[in-house]
Amino acid sequence: MIDVALDHGSLEHILPVSWKSQITAWLAEDTPSFDVGGFVVGDAPRTATLWGKSQGILAGVPFFNEVFKQCGCTVEWHASEGCHVETHGGKKALATVSGPARGLLEGERVALNILARCSGVATQSRHLLVNLRSAGYGGIVAGTRKTTPGFRLVEKYGMLVGGADPHRMDLSTMTMLKDNHVWSRGSITEAVKAAKAAGGFSLKIEVEVQSEEEADEAIAAGADIIMLDNFTGEGVKVAARSLKERWAGKKQFLLEVSGGLTADNAEAYICHDIDILSTSSIHQGVPHVDFSLKINVDKGTGPEVSS
Repeated sequence: MIDVALDHGSLEHILPVSWKSQITAWLAEDTPSFDVGGFVVGDAPRTATLWGKSQGILAGVPFFNEVFKQCGCTVEWHASEGCHVETHGGKKALATVSGPARGLLEGERVALNILARCSGVATQSRHLLVNLRSAGYGGIVAGTRKTTPGFRLVEKYGMLVGGADPHRMDLSTMTMLKDNHVWSRGSITEAVKAAKAAGGFSLKIEVEVQSEEEADEAIAAGADIIMLDNFTGEGVKVAARSLKERWAGKKQFLLEVSGGLTADNAEAYICHDIDILSTSSIHQGVPHVDFSLKINVDKGTGPEVSS
């Protein structure tokens, strides 16, 4: 049994108040001046079918809906967000979009780009999560902050739909002290002290370490999370066991493993002492899920229309 956020409510309710303005900006980017194609088709009422053309997890429904809402259209879904799209080598009807012909074509590419990317992230997230659960790992599977500028909200949303933890959203939601921070401040201890003084009690502090000795210093300084970065699979298991035993009953902290983890090698890092496995492989360079939008035309009157 895999417990995902989508099982507890609509993920649309997690989106910030500003998210719809991003849709407006993306539509403006695609139509910065005249839309001659829109002039050609006019505003005659039409319907179009959203087709799923490759297998994957459907994700990005609120974004898709808002694109077409801003184009004067409505969407009726025939599939639920988070479901696995099965095409069986063909295609599957997932939604019907209704509205003026110009609005359908104006929103088409923006909506499909968002849906394809978000669904790709959700699919890769679910794939890794299922594999790790099957291998016996019960901890957190997380993404990273290595997201596309301007598209982070959609990619983090896709991680949630797929069942992964989105990790920190930005620099303000958790303080992560990496090697550059430590080198600039002088030591792990001094970096953690400074972060605690400025961040207060409510902001967690994570420290990236390259050795057990650095981990001990970070734990002693009061770090909440220790990231074992670029350790080998066997090195992770040895270090994690040693740290948990040495600090048992003295300090509370979480251990995270990151650095080069993929679906092909993540199982090698599994052990009960690791609380979090984080990887950018679930959202960086992932294959998109293929969708198309075709205007419905009565038989005998012409081909399906798409821009």
